[in-house]
Amino acid sequence: MTVVGPFGLSVRDQALEADVQTGLAAVEAGLLDATKSEIPFITEAAQHLVLAGGKRFRPLLVMLAAQFGDPYAPGVVPSAVVVELTHLATLYHDDVMDEADVRRGVDSANTRWGNSIAVLTGDFLFARASHTLADLGPEAVRIQSEAFERLVTGQILETAGPQGDRDPVDHYLDVLGGKTGSLVAVSCRFGAMMSGADEGVVDILTQYGERLGVAFQLADDVLDIASDSHESGKTPGTDLREGIPTLPVLHLRAAAAAHGRQEDVELVELVDSDLSDDARHAEALRRLRVHPALEQARRDTVRYAEEARAMLAPLPEGYAKSALQELCDAVVHRAG
Repeated sequence: MTVVGPFGLSVRDQALEADVQTGLAAVEAGLLDATKSEIPFITEAAQHLVLAGGKRFRPLLVMLAAQFGDPYAPGVVPSAVVVELTHLATLYHDDVMDEADVRRGVDSANTRWGNSIAVLTGDFLFARASHTLADLGPEAVRIQSEAFERLVTGQILETAGPQGDRDPVDHYLDVLGGKTGSLVAVSCRFGAMMSGADEGVVDILTQYGERLGVAFQLADDVLDIASDSHESGKTPGTDLREGIPTLPVLHLRAAAAAHGRQEDVELVELVDSDLSDDARHAEALRRLRVHPALEQARRDTVRYAEEARAMLAPLPEGYAKSALQELCDAVVHRAG
């Protein structure tokens, strides 16, 4: 049994392990090749986050989904490169929008080279993803363009916030479906589609990916509040300190608005205050960790993960299906 990919996924079959490891190594080489430019500075900027590492969650899903067809089909690895390049490009843009200083343990591109270079490097990665995608056929181009539209729509909705009397929690879950779920869904879809899997299998894995992607992000929301370590890849309470409204905070706001309990209202006021002060930040974290809003966010995470797992039921039993199921279990475990 070998541990690969995010969450320490256990692969219990030597043949599957070999396929996954070989595929991921090929994706890594493809990422480096796709981010090379004749201009050394562009290569340095474009490879900045590639070389910083990362979970390679989306390429892993491509490789596992491809097991339901021919995992050695020629379009499998390039499609994994496409989804990871797209993901990396969004990180460059996200860091500019969030004014982030660090990404994957290194200086963010905007910190190192400024916002303009970071945005343009993200655009460069989108262009390279499109170049690779063009060789995969018009259907792949259409699927990726639709996912990209959903991704950008999710980002716009997040930036604009809920409109009118739209429920903030429902709005947030829609945002995550676009920002995160869409590209994870395409990862599963490309893996199955490029491998020649049956259309029904492609549809099942696409729906699985959509739900898993949302669960994955919700687990990070929970960890941002609940973790005492660096399990989420960043310092606990980072989103809270930066004023990013994650699901536990949205549930807290809803409880305060619905019931008006003094302790809830006071905690909302604390969360909305300047949390650059370490003492106030620690107090907000302490109180959120024991508030029912955090447990409600955990339940939402588990619900999405269980929905993802349930989607896999019609698929034939095997090590690939077990690995996909284990990813659902790992998301639940991360959320506590």
